[in-house]
Amino acid sequence: MARAREGRMSLDGRGGEVSWIALRPPRARAGYVLAHGAGADMRHAFMESMAGRLAERGIATFRFQFPYTEAGRRRPDHRTTLLRTVRSAVSRAARELRGLLLVAGGKSMGGRMTSLAASEAPLAGVAGLVFLGFPLHAAGRPSRERADHLRDVKLPLLFVQGTRDGLAGREDLQVVCTGLGKRATLHWIESGDHGFHVLKRSGRSDDEALDEVADRVADWTLALV
Repeated sequence: MARAREGRMSLDGRGGEVSWIALRPPRARAGYVLAHGAGADMRHAFMESMAGRLAERGIATFRFQFPYTEAGRRRPDHRTTLLRTVRSAVSRAARELRGLLLVAGGKSMGGRMTSLAASEAPLAGVAGLVFLGFPLHAAGRPSRERADHLRDVKLPLLFVQGTRDGLAGREDLQVVCTGLGKRATLHWIESGDHGFHVLKRSGRSDDEALDEVADRVADWTLALV
């Protein structure tokens, strides 16, 4: 059974603390620093579900709050604060998940903030980035500019994306990943939206779609070990 630990961490020694949860299954082979999306927190149902599914597949997770969710606010922090929090989380995860290969990223905004941090300076000990619903553009405003920084990330990248995701046009994300070359792997969840909810007419359930997400993340991550 996976063993969970909870605690608090300071933000790069600059004041302020946020909470974290580490879930490490027996015989874990890798760990995922899993950041939450803009409208959620580390205890959101999606985050809990994904951590549990990954534990069943031998992947430990390290979830954490951004300062605005720690304080119960809805509006995300300034980008500088978000990136500083990502770096603090990666550093703490290396201690809590000691001995495991680490990947980092997360859901929507959390994944993008992780990649922005990695584009500015390497994330120590991180072997790859995993995006669960990369927010390529605002809803109804197709663009590729939010992915420009990925050219500066010198790590393997996994994108797991729903084919109905309103924050990432299918053609646009395909062009982005093609431009990144062999570093980028793109896996589509058929009929999934930004939260990986699937249409009933798809013939499968949301649980089955989330299992596919977890399978792909685990397979890709363990291939790095």
